[in-house]
Amino acid sequence: MEKPFDLAIKNARVVRPNKLSVDRLDIAVTDGKVACLAPDIQAEQAKEVFDAKNLLAFPGCVDAHMHIGIYAPLAQDAVSESKAAAIGGVTSSLNYIRTGHYYLNRGGPYRDFMPEVFKQSQGRFWVDYGYHVAPIEARHIEEMEDLALGHGIPSFKIFMFYGGYGLHGRSTHQNEFLMIGPEEPYDIAHFEFIMRSAQRLMTKCPELAAYISVSLHCELAEILNAYTKIVEREGKLTGLHAYSAARPPHSEGLAIWIASYLANETNCLNINLLHLSSRKAIDAAWTMQQVFPHIAFRREVTVGHLLLDADCECAVQAKVNPPIRPREDVEALWQAVVNRKIDWIVSDHACCSAEQKWSK
Repeated sequence: MEKPFDLAIKNARVVRPNKLSVDRLDIAVTDGKVACLAPDIQAEQAKEVFDAKNLLAFPGCVDAHMHIGIYAPLAQDAVSESKAAAIGGVTSSLNYIRTGHYYLNRGGPYRDFMPEVFKQSQGRFWVDYGYHVAPIEARHIEEMEDLALGHGIPSFKIFMFYGGYGLHGRSTHQNEFLMIGPEEPYDIAHFEFIMRSAQRLMTKCPELAAYISVSLHCELAEILNAYTKIVEREGKLTGLHAYSAARPPHSEGLAIWIASYLANETNCLNINLLHLSSRKAIDAAWTMQQVFPHIAFRREVTVGHLLLDADCECAVQAKVNPPIRPREDVEALWQAVVNRKIDWIVSDHACCSAEQKWSK
């Protein structure tokens, strides 16, 4: 007799979305998909049987914020980091990518850039994957429709501080870093035009409107530059406390207000506020939701910002953007999670070796 299931996983404690209980269930799989959850699936119904021995079984996680190809070649990172993701229970990886230094180390139009990204990605990921794209150059804004319709990429990112502050600290060469011309701005007006383009695309393609979004890394270069100088001049702080003070929480908060106002001004209805790291960021994001209730704001925090604080022993290995914060900010993030003010938790993973971390 034909067995209906390829695999039966017996004696698992199953964790499911939107259920507070953890239930003792068997799991049946057919053609690589879960076909049945039941208290007692008969072993003879499956071609293969695995005893979970009371271990926890989770659905595959979607990591909505990763980076592939920053500190190692994209083709190499795609293999190693997707393997690491799979081992950690991630089955779908959404990766931010852009032109400029790192990634492919090239500028130019996305019509030339993305085929190479897809070529280097093909067959190398161990999990399902997709990309978010950052329109860095002015001409990239004109390519957003093609990215969405031609490549299935309806999600666009803005790094609000990149116009005047570097990935690793103060920088006077951001145009070179972004590989844009000396007269080409990467500024608030550019961010506005990205949102306007996204809104036009929502209107033109209503069937895709729910999927078209703009994501923002909310920090302001002017504040980062000023406070970096203050921290360096005073010399009172060291380690992660110094880095947090050099990129202070109110820089996040103010950037969130600006981003939210632009969303309202442009009627860009899907806005993702990325890796909120502080109480001030959470408060600003929640306030903006009340001020502009018609905007679908999604609020994100990372595992790192939830599990580490500025007193942890990780030192420079925990240097991330925005920074790891003091304990009171971590507690505010957890409270926001408990109060359901956070829409998703992500890794913001960008693999960087210890040797590279210590050299920065």
